[in-house]
Amino acid sequence: MITVSSVRLVDADGEMIGVVTIDQALEKAAQAGLDLVEISPNADPPVCKVLDYGKLKFQEQKKKSEARKKQKVIEVKEIKMRPNIDTHDYDVKMRAIRKFIGEGDKVKVTIRFRGREMAHQQLGMQLLNRVRDETIEETKIEHPATMEGRQMIMVLAPIK
Repeated sequence: MITVSSVRLVDADGEMIGVVTIDQALEKAAQAGLDLVEISPNADPPVCKVLDYGKLKFQEQKKKSEARKKQKVIEVKEIKMRPNIDTHDYDVKMRAIRKFIGEGDKVKVTIRFRGREMAHQQLGMQLLNRVRDETIEETKIEHPATMEGRQMIMVLAPIK
């Protein structure tokens, strides 16, 4: 698969052999019972290494799976409230917000307005300001309170 006439060859131990023809490189790989793998095709001349190609692919796959294990998927959890929420219901929602933030997830706080509640949007703003003030130590505001149709939305993110 290597189409150039000469390559810079590195043997199986990692020692630089130098610039050799492709036939000599393939012969060295055959003597070692390994494969000739093009490591850096854009170099001049391209760098090839004598190694076990199956083992190389396996190690790359392990690195990818290890990186996938270590990454944390951040979810956006949504808490919905109404502008005239009762104190106990509010406390329950705040416990849920603190739990989500503690787990490292973002929280989208939504205030739903129905009917005549639209005339009292300041109540929703006061409620979101109260949520912001109570969680100010452990969160930062990713998206400030804004009206979107009949909903007022604010997004909180955990401080790392």
